[in-house]
Amino acid sequence: MAQLQTDFSNPRTPTEQKVAALGPWFQNLHLPDGTQTAPDHPLGDFPAFKWEPLAKVLPADLSGQKVLELGSNAGYYAIQLAQRGAEVDAVEINPHYLKQSRWAAAAFGLTDKIRFRQASVYNTIREAERYDGIFFMGLFYHLRYPLLALDGLVRKMDGWMVFQTLTSPEGEASDKQAPAQLDFGARERMREPWWPKMAFIEQRLAEDPTNWWAATKSGVEAILRSAGLEICCHPMHETYLCRRSEEARETDTFVAEALAEVLDPSTDE
Repeated sequence: MAQLQTDFSNPRTPTEQKVAALGPWFQNLHLPDGTQTAPDHPLGDFPAFKWEPLAKVLPADLSGQKVLELGSNAGYYAIQLAQRGAEVDAVEINPHYLKQSRWAAAAFGLTDKIRFRQASVYNTIREAERYDGIFFMGLFYHLRYPLLALDGLVRKMDGWMVFQTLTSPEGEASDKQAPAQLDFGARERMREPWWPKMAFIEQRLAEDPTNWWAATKSGVEAILRSAGLEICCHPMHETYLCRRSEEARETDTFVAEALAEVLDPSTDE
């Protein structure tokens, strides 16, 4: 992930001084006193412009809900969710971002609503906690084992998931889905432009060595369905609001058995 340095060469207020000391920032937080942490972000007001369409499809009142956010960075989404009343479990692997997020949450008076902790998604899926909602944005394509992570998270959720991932161009816009059964000798069909695909990035994309995967839109949607999710809406590019599918899937038994082998602590040596 690219590091951005906010220009606070002459910080005037205590808040600006703290923001400068905690830099560089990847998220532009609008702090209570009006200070912004990354006002010169090359993507614009990031991630506020991503939150805006999500804010319209998520409940305005999340009181009583427990929400998990993976890859919380400086805490922007965790803060937004907590301000709507949610109890947020914010997971981040990078200690630099954890320092930022803990300070920012305190600045917003939300330390009692957000628990920030250092862990990987793989650690998290082995834990017993369950969640009403899961925020899984901007992380799937950074994982070497993305389907393991997604399958594990789906089995921890009782309500909804916001899912976002990097995508690759699609050959043909289509609502087609792969057939329920494909004969071994009919694999030529996989060449069809709409067939669900996910490209593997062996080298670097955007100078980031952790950009591993880029699925097509049909590929993302097929992955979500195969994980047992129903797509409720598509609030913006590359982003989905999902819920657990009520339909029984034949593959679910196989996925559950495979996950049990990986996630059961009793199998550790």
